[in-house]
Amino acid sequence: MRGLLEVPLSRFCSALMSLILASGALSAGDYDALMGAVKKSWPQCTTVAVVCDSTSSRAGLASLVSSAGGLKLVVVDVKGPQDMGKAVGTLTGRKPDAIVLLAGDHVAGDGSTAASFLIQRMAAMKIPTAATTEAGVKQGAALGIGPGTGGKLLSNAKVAIVAGVGVPAGASSL
Repeated sequence: MRGLLEVPLSRFCSALMSLILASGALSAGDYDALMGAVKKSWPQCTTVAVVCDSTSSRAGLASLVSSAGGLKLVVVDVKGPQDMGKAVGTLTGRKPDAIVLLAGDHVAGDGSTAASFLIQRMAAMKIPTAATTEAGVKQGAALGIGPGTGGKLLSNAKVAIVAGVGVPAGASSL
């Protein structure tokens, strides 16, 4: 694990703006609905963390950064599932208000065993997880909305209760 990368969003945005423009895999708006739902459902949320292979997930990170306006973003870089214990340790010390799963990240993306491990550990620490796919919500993310949900707001009420957060108004429960 390379470690923790914490930068003000303005610096991170300008550094990754070229990646947004160069990337065709994700559109800049893929995380807009998710970040809007996080801000509305969990107004106390000021810091969001993401665990991913930052090199392989540049486009996803760029899309998330462009959508996270006003929130502090903490990136924990992992290279494989073997790094998840260290990532959880880092997050335990940093205490973010929420975790966002990056769809498609080969280490901790929606549906991976590493994401399941992360979701469970964070919920036990009262830190909710959000995703952009239905698979992420079924896996345990407290809320999800985005391209992988068909634009529907979804929630996992059981996990939301464990994480100590409310279920978003109007969300379909899985």
